[in-house]
Amino acid sequence: MSFILIFWSFFALSQQMPQFSQFNRNQFIVNPGAAGVSNYTDISLAGRWQWGGVNDGPKTTYLAFSMPLKVKTRYYNPGIRTSTGPIKNPKIETGRLKHTIGGQLVADQYGAFRKLAFSGTYALHLPMNKNFNLSFGLKVGLSNNTFLSDKAQVLNIIDNSQTYTDNTYTNYTSNQSNKYILDLGAGLYFYGKGFYLGFSSQQLTKDFVEFGNGTANFSPQIHYNLISGYRFKLNDELTLISNVLMKYMYPAPLSIDVNLQAEYKDRVWFGLGYRHTDALIALFGINVNNRFRMGYSFDFSLSRFKNYSSGGHELVLGIMLGK
Repeated sequence: MSFILIFWSFFALSQQMPQFSQFNRNQFIVNPGAAGVSNYTDISLAGRWQWGGVNDGPKTTYLAFSMPLKVKTRYYNPGIRTSTGPIKNPKIETGRLKHTIGGQLVADQYGAFRKLAFSGTYALHLPMNKNFNLSFGLKVGLSNNTFLSDKAQVLNIIDNSQTYTDNTYTNYTSNQSNKYILDLGAGLYFYGKGFYLGFSSQQLTKDFVEFGNGTANFSPQIHYNLISGYRFKLNDELTLISNVLMKYMYPAPLSIDVNLQAEYKDRVWFGLGYRHTDALIALFGINVNNRFRMGYSFDFSLSRFKNYSSGGHELVLGIMLGK
């Protein structure tokens, strides 16, 4: 019986979309409506390694960018160079109509399954008043789902001189599945200075449009995300930032991430997060200067799996152009 394959198949069903501990620092990866909230070109490169110490544990890498279609000349500076002067966080601009575009390239591997997804995004930001905007974002792309037979371990049961094999494993390996699936997502994002609230859906068309080799079904399901946060400015140097992310996919249970971060002089941030029944998260980051930033987080496992895993790591590097 292919116990290992069944285990990873269950994991694939419960977490088809990668999860991120630093979702609040790059909300665009969760909600397409969050593209271009600030008036600059944002480029992010990130890597996430879950279940340290476990062979073929989940590994995720992504490259994402978002940019306004029109940037005033006095704000625009395309050069990638070390900046001088005080470090400042990007300003949240509201009260005017904005058009933004973006793109994502995501590689996600868990056990014997690998998913490569690439997509483009357009977001329209409508002013509600001078203090708040409402953004509509649409993401369209393709995802490539592959079964890696060399990473699947199979245990056969022998009973009365008869060997029983698993039909699930046979189906995947005999068809050598390599599928492309239309990846459609959408999001609403309401924001102002210090506050945001967003709702998004991913894999809206499931496997309605697919092509490629093999007949094994990867069964993509619709994922729903609700994200929100608020900045509490305590004084000129210290700000507290609270964030929450709720994720749901049928038939998996609701997943809830919360974190609280302290930000010092718009430059250094650190905090703690909690993923319900799963992990306690330590977060740290720094704006190196007005062009570059980096963030790191470590997940301490709280589930029964903690006896087998040494935790998870996530590293995010960012470039801010025209800021």
